[in-house]
Amino acid sequence: MCTRARLAADLRALGLTAGDTVLVHSSLRALGPVEGGAETVVDALLDVLGPAGTLVVYTQTPDNSDPSRWPGTRGYAVPEAQWERLRAALPAFDPDTTPAYGVGVLPETVRARPGALRSAHPQSSFAALGARARAITADHAPDCHLGERSPLARLEEAGARVLLLGVGWEVCTAFHLAEYRVPGRPRQMYSCVVGDGQGGRAWYTYTDVRLDSSPFARIGASYEAGAGDESDESEGGRPSAVGESVVRGRVGAADSRLFGLGPAVAHATAWSAPAAGSGPAVP
Repeated sequence: MCTRARLAADLRALGLTAGDTVLVHSSLRALGPVEGGAETVVDALLDVLGPAGTLVVYTQTPDNSDPSRWPGTRGYAVPEAQWERLRAALPAFDPDTTPAYGVGVLPETVRARPGALRSAHPQSSFAALGARARAITADHAPDCHLGERSPLARLEEAGARVLLLGVGWEVCTAFHLAEYRVPGRPRQMYSCVVGDGQGGRAWYTYTDVRLDSSPFARIGASYEAGAGDESDESEGGRPSAVGESVVRGRVGAADSRLFGLGPAVAHATAWSAPAAGSGPAVP
């Protein structure tokens, strides 16, 4: 059974320090049994970060979408005959109360904490606790999921780090920022329900980059391999530096990685860019 003190010690051993701004992706199950569950994990992270640090999580709500797109956003389809009824009943996004969707227990725990701030994007929001929470979450443009006018760019400016806590590169949301920096990326139309400013609701439609996380595992493996030896841990389970950029070790029972957001995004941008003379990226 992992305790708050044990988790904090493991996080410090991995390299997380007081004053860090860190974007965390996590699997609570991968940590093994934790005394107090997700609340204890949040407490341990805040213990390490201290009052000058900032804890950030991705609190996406892709389920706030047109029923015709639910196979992609919710993972299941509904008969077309039901679409109009469902469109009329879908609740508006409320940053204070709408739960995160499909990202696990920890982001929802952070979002619900007293003092947490959340960005206002109706489908791709972030929640944060700590010294830089307001600067990270403010001014998230409603027509920009994860680009230059999103908290990802603010995290990059803040020199943030990313902690993959028992999860792999495939969920590294920061790589989406690279999609906005590759010329010719395909775009698509998105729809969701937002508040109308008068206590009601309205459908909001906008065009943005077509997001695609399918290459993230390969991008991450390439980054890690380029940084140095991909050995999991040094003897005795202590964290091992994977090159200069990625540190890998155990937090509780979870295989975890800690690395700088900016360098990882730069690698993802270069990896995703079309080869010279091959033309723009295509869907």
